[in-house]
Amino acid sequence: MSQQRLIRLSTQHPTSAVYVLGTEISIDIYGSAPKDAMWFDARGSPGIDVYIVHTPQLMQMPTSEPRWPLGAEAEVVVTMGRPSDDVGDHKVRILYYGKDVQTPLQKAMLYLTCVEVSLEADTTRSGTVQKKATDKRNWTWGPGGQGAVLLVNCDRDEPTSETMDNEDNSVHSYKDLRDMSLMVLRTRGPAAVFANHKLVLHVSGSDADKVGVFYAHSNELVEQHTHILGPEKLFYVVEDARGEEEHRFYVEGLAFPDADFSGLVSFHATMLDTSHKSLPETPIFTDTVVFRVAPWIMTPNTLQPLEIYVCSASDNTDFVEAISNLAQKTRCRLTICPELENKDDRWIQDEMEFGYVQAPHKTFPVVFDSPRNRGLKDFPIQSILGPDFGYVTREPLKRGISSLDSFGNLEVSPPVKVKGKEYPLGRILIGSSFPRVGGRRMTKVVRDFLYAQRVQAPVELFADWLSVGHVDEFLSFVPAHDRQGFRLLLASPSACYKLLKEKQEEGHGKAQMFEGLEKVPKKTIEEILADEALRKENDYFQSCIDWNRDILKQELGLSPKDIIDIPQLFNMKDKQAEAYFPDMVNMIVLGKDLGIPKPFGPIIDGQCCLEEKVRSLLEPLGLTCTFINDYFTYHKLLGEVHCGTNVLRKPFSFKWWHVIP
Repeated sequence: MSQQRLIRLSTQHPTSAVYVLGTEISIDIYGSAPKDAMWFDARGSPGIDVYIVHTPQLMQMPTSEPRWPLGAEAEVVVTMGRPSDDVGDHKVRILYYGKDVQTPLQKAMLYLTCVEVSLEADTTRSGTVQKKATDKRNWTWGPGGQGAVLLVNCDRDEPTSETMDNEDNSVHSYKDLRDMSLMVLRTRGPAAVFANHKLVLHVSGSDADKVGVFYAHSNELVEQHTHILGPEKLFYVVEDARGEEEHRFYVEGLAFPDADFSGLVSFHATMLDTSHKSLPETPIFTDTVVFRVAPWIMTPNTLQPLEIYVCSASDNTDFVEAISNLAQKTRCRLTICPELENKDDRWIQDEMEFGYVQAPHKTFPVVFDSPRNRGLKDFPIQSILGPDFGYVTREPLKRGISSLDSFGNLEVSPPVKVKGKEYPLGRILIGSSFPRVGGRRMTKVVRDFLYAQRVQAPVELFADWLSVGHVDEFLSFVPAHDRQGFRLLLASPSACYKLLKEKQEEGHGKAQMFEGLEKVPKKTIEEILADEALRKENDYFQSCIDWNRDILKQELGLSPKDIIDIPQLFNMKDKQAEAYFPDMVNMIVLGKDLGIPKPFGPIIDGQCCLEEKVRSLLEPLGLTCTFINDYFTYHKLLGEVHCGTNVLRKPFSFKWWHVIP
């Protein structure tokens, strides 16, 4: 519905008003009507459309019958189609009649000047600002949706800077400017009108700390763009607004969607009448554009790997070499965080999670820094934050974080469809403490942040049964060309016992675990199968995994054929689980190449039976399994290959604004 403005007329003197293109003027025909008036006639000069609302139906003024009953239901609506050339160059005449419908009692004159005032942004999500966009006040999801998108300007385009680009009130470079969204204020009409009117760009107090706006003065250097809106700057008077002009503004996001912020921000351009110098300014028109701040989006294992991160330590040279070989094979860049930077903290998966932000005009990766704050705590902000690489973190107000706040406990599924509802960007998976009463949980500020992004609706799983408590200890996703396009891998004690029982029945009961590992107690298949305490513990661990299996089947829309059970056993320590041998689901996924913890299972006919089983499960999917020895350098420290690596991946081709949450 068009914005409407009421104009009151007088039969004693002409009335002048400014009409803003795209609005409607409703003329008060009663306030100026003579006492004995019973009929009226409304006529406009060429260029003015006059409509009479005399019933619930709107109709254009007929030429054959110029008289309308002056009833309570009558309304006169005026619109115009183009800006004026001169002040007052269009007029509307109202004639009032009594019983004698031939001779008017009195007349009222309205002189109109049409101007264009339009606040515009890329509401069509095409990458450019469109003129005369409609429905700018509403932001809608889906392929047919409309509404502008705003990026949190959380990268650092100037290497010499010590802060993120949105932490000050400056534009540092054209690269910095390209991270922002363009907003244009267009004006057209006689210059004399703008001399008696003021244009104000403004934002509400609740939105001001979420955005920054810079004004692009003509013929000025990029560094001289003026910061005009943001925290403690709620309005800006547009200087020298006159005639046919475009005022260009650049908008940056200061905050991601969160528990107290929906992500929607409204900007308003208001035209104020200042012609009466002795009176306060009077608003006559407001145009509004709504932006949504782009969410932070995680990338699943099924997306193309671009760069691998690993830490070097005094004892993991062979591990780093194995990861380097995988990087070379998969043509991924490799970044090795040296000991001086990691401060003896090798768990780079736990420290951070990679994702990205996207607008129609720009996409760049953003690292999410966990609140664990161990030796690697400075690595994301000091070594990853940079040009076109953003940074975000969430810190609880009170300390008291647990192992579940590390980002080995943060994963995301590939795209899924569940009971007719599509999740084209997958669903975030986080470990929690249910169904156990009490226990550890991911800190609220991180969970709130993940839920607030909306496009990857989180699923909470039961991870507190594990000593470390991370979802990557019992699940992973690998790509596949059939069915859903992936398989869910679940650690499975029951599958492991089944395999060992088969090998015992084949006459291999004397085969030992951990062959080739010095100072590691060897156990035969027979001894493992005879250990009733170990079996009882693993029956419990299997029940915990099955609880999660049921949740994953329901929340990801999976069938049994979408799930592969990977043989795995766990030990009980202080009533929580630790991997008995290297945990094979805790792998690095690089396209078709998998870097899997070497399990050191029983050697049968020259082959590790656990490796052989995993190959038989995964290689038919077109995957290549490379087993990496991490026993002493990671496994004995309660982690594996996935815990010790991290992968930056290519963003989804699917645009997040096409999601229907």
